[in-house]
Amino acid sequence: MADHAVSDHPAVQAALDRLATLSPGRDILGLRRITTILARLGDPHLALPPVFHVAGTNGKGSTCAFLRAALEADGRKVHVYSSPHLCRFNERIRVAGTLIGDDELAARLTRVMNVAEDVSASFFEVTTAAAFLGFAERAADACIIEVGLGGRLDATNVIAAPAIGGIAQLGVDHQAFLGDRLTDIAAEKAGIAKAGTTMVTMRYLPEIASVVGRRIDEAGAYWLPRGESWDIAAYRGRLHYRDAAGRLDLPLPRLPGAHQFANLGLATAMLRHQRALEVSEAALRAAPLWAQWPARLQGLDAGPVKDILPADWRVTLDGGHNPDAGLAIAAWLAETLGADERVDLVIGMLANKDVEGFLAPICPHVRSIRSLPVPGHDHHGPEAFAAIAEEWRVPHSAHSDVIDAVLDLAATRSGEPTGAALICGSLYLAGQVLKLNGQEPG
Repeated sequence: MADHAVSDHPAVQAALDRLATLSPGRDILGLRRITTILARLGDPHLALPPVFHVAGTNGKGSTCAFLRAALEADGRKVHVYSSPHLCRFNERIRVAGTLIGDDELAARLTRVMNVAEDVSASFFEVTTAAAFLGFAERAADACIIEVGLGGRLDATNVIAAPAIGGIAQLGVDHQAFLGDRLTDIAAEKAGIAKAGTTMVTMRYLPEIASVVGRRIDEAGAYWLPRGESWDIAAYRGRLHYRDAAGRLDLPLPRLPGAHQFANLGLATAMLRHQRALEVSEAALRAAPLWAQWPARLQGLDAGPVKDILPADWRVTLDGGHNPDAGLAIAAWLAETLGADERVDLVIGMLANKDVEGFLAPICPHVRSIRSLPVPGHDHHGPEAFAAIAEEWRVPHSAHSDVIDAVLDLAATRSGEPTGAALICGSLYLAGQVLKLNGQEPG
């Protein structure tokens, strides 16, 4: 099934089954199909409230979470479109602040498919059209849209005049679609720039920045890069943001990891440089504490997975799966582990992901590896992890699922009342863990 989306709701599952038969079963880029579908639906994408459009490789989801937190702290109703989901497809579409209901989701998907049968649209194109349809037909103050894949040819790039655009950290991912060169990937991501729109970006290496700046300039947009037009820095347990309008003192985010500081800065800069909505400084200060983004260095609560281990064990879940995500996880481990403490890794990764690139930064912090499949997806076999474990001189074992792996960890470390475990490598795996542990996103 395209995107492996399933639902417990019969009408939603029927719509997803139908979509699987209509879709080519793979990601395809281009704006012709989505434009055709939207035209047949009355162009709902032209009737959206002010749009905050966010692209990037890593951090775009967290940036969207900070945007939403700030706007909702100011009393705004916000539509959000993001991907992928973790446990339920509904997580991708938040209508006026609430996850789309099953009946509405089934109706939206069916309505889109009824006009798209001859278009050979991808799964993402149909679901994007369904989201825009729902957003156009329900009142809200703002719309936050996360780019799915790339930017220039992503289905969300039919948005003609966003209130503001943002580009998060850039890295190598989705090479089959975007290429192996970071400059090419940067050019694709910067393709969301529109004439007259302000584009807020991170600070990039000079060769990447030149590509991003050139694409933004060619589009007739205005470029506000970090380090020149805005910046953010941590000092004495606070974050200090600055831009031409002045300075802002912010609390550290609840979302773990120092990499979130930059994502918060990007969201803050986007909010401060758009003109569609007034956003109070109080709301900007609330955003770091309000924002939630599951499976990003998320601590597991008591539940069927966590409770296998002693109560004082720390079990962390992360869906990152590329080298930059590995660097962010490694930095967090270095900050949070004790001087002689190491983490026990439980990991599964899709076959198209770079196992060595992801794990290399984490290596100094690992004392064991337990590998497992990612059910329903092509994934790396245990031999990939066994080879890395042998090189690192740490034990490795293969397991059928996450429960089996955690049971083995508990048996192996039975005499240790405290410890640290990290379950990581795939957002699909992370979703399974959250569901098993009773922590489905709401």
